[in-house]
Amino acid sequence: MKISETIDEVKKELSNDEQMLASAFKIEKLYKKHKFKLFAVVGLTVAYFGGTAIMESIEQGKRESANIALLTLQKDENNSKALEELKSNNPALFELFTYQEALKYADTEQLKNLSSSKNPIIADISNYHLSVIEGKQADSTLYDDVAKVYNASLYIKAGKISEAKDELELIGEDSPVYSFSKTIKHYTIKGK
Repeated sequence: MKISETIDEVKKELSNDEQMLASAFKIEKLYKKHKFKLFAVVGLTVAYFGGTAIMESIEQGKRESANIALLTLQKDENNSKALEELKSNNPALFELFTYQEALKYADTEQLKNLSSSKNPIIADISNYHLSVIEGKQADSTLYDDVAKVYNASLYIKAGKISEAKDELELIGEDSPVYSFSKTIKHYTIKGK
C-alpha cells in the first residue's frame, strides 16, 4: 500500500509540475507575442514620470529665482537685473510688484497698463485705484461696496445728495461697510 500511495503522490506532483510548466510556456508565448508593447508601455511610463520630475524641478528653480529677485527688489527697487529676473520667471508676481510700486508713487501710467492685465484681480484693483487717484467714479468687482461708498462721497462733494443716497442704498446689510454707509446716509440727511 505504501508503494501505491507513493505512486499516486508522484503522479499528483508530476501533474502539478506539468501544469506549472504549461503555464510557464503560455506566459513565455504571451511575452514573446507582446514584448514590444510591454517595453513601449514601460518606456512611456518611465519617460512620463521622468519628464514630470524634470519639469517640476525647472518650475521650482524659476519660483526660487523669482522669490530671490523679489526680496532683492524690496531692498532696492531700482535693481533692473532683479526686475528682469522677476518678470521672466514669474510674470504674475512681477505684475503684483509693479502694482505695489504704482500705488506707492501714484503712478497713473503704470496703473493704466495694469488695468488691461490678463490677471483679472490685478486689472480690477488697478482700475479701481486709478479711478480713485484721478477722482473719477470707481467700478470694481473686488471692492464693490467700497467703490459705492467712494462714489457716494464724490456725489456728496458735487452736492448731489440724492444720488449719493441712491448709491449707498445699493450696499447690502451683510457688507462690512454697511454701518459706515448707514452713518454717511444719516449725516447727509441731517446736513441737508
